[in-house]
Amino acid sequence: MLQTENVDMDFAIKDGQALAARTQILVVEDDPQMQKVLHRVFHDQGYGVTVCGDGQVGLDAFRSGKPAAVVLDLMLPGIFGRDLCKIFKSEQPGVQVIVVSAISEVADKVLLLELGADDYVTKPFSPRELLARVQAALRRSQKQVPAITSYSFGVCEVDFSKMSARRSGKPVTLTAHEFKLLKYFVENAERVLSREELLNEVWGYNSYPTTRTVDNQILKLRQKLEPDAAEPHHLQTVYGAGYRFVP
Repeated sequence: MLQTENVDMDFAIKDGQALAARTQILVVEDDPQMQKVLHRVFHDQGYGVTVCGDGQVGLDAFRSGKPAAVVLDLMLPGIFGRDLCKIFKSEQPGVQVIVVSAISEVADKVLLLELGADDYVTKPFSPRELLARVQAALRRSQKQVPAITSYSFGVCEVDFSKMSARRSGKPVTLTAHEFKLLKYFVENAERVLSREELLNEVWGYNSYPTTRTVDNQILKLRQKLEPDAAEPHHLQTVYGAGYRFVP
């Protein structure tokens, strides 16, 4: 159950808006009314939002989408939220899991925290409070992740700080923009990235390239870094969705 203060969701958390920048949030909640409210809360702040009402569907969405944070109810059909929390943290330790539940017993909260939950919000709660909790968790996670300066995958070695790359020990020339695109893929390894997200995050909101620009630059990266550009192993196409980087 939600507290209904501020029903129009007109929040003024400005630092959270900057943090959002297409960050993906997964909501696993089986109550239809709460699904709609939570979708609106995060969508209005600029987050990408996926909403699921079933535990198994939520697990599938988590594995395919690699969200930065999960808002997780405990009482779910399919797979219980408690079990999902444990799976989420074992498969993606850096994901922020914020549990929402009507259960207010201290012992239950402690158990969830021991399973890896990053925060626990008791129902009823205000949407503003939940939004603030999620944003605080995301800020903490960003501080914990060191910047990637060098990276190795397959037969390739890349030093982003020096903007140098080698393939099988031989130098490879990459443009500044190719380094930027590759770094974004590395920072989001295994996650499916849409062309629109790549355009926004790598090219920027103030640029106006087409999705074909993304395709062309990924093709060039494949030619420079993949053993076989026609059958890429690292920079994979996910048909109908975008691209995925596999180390």
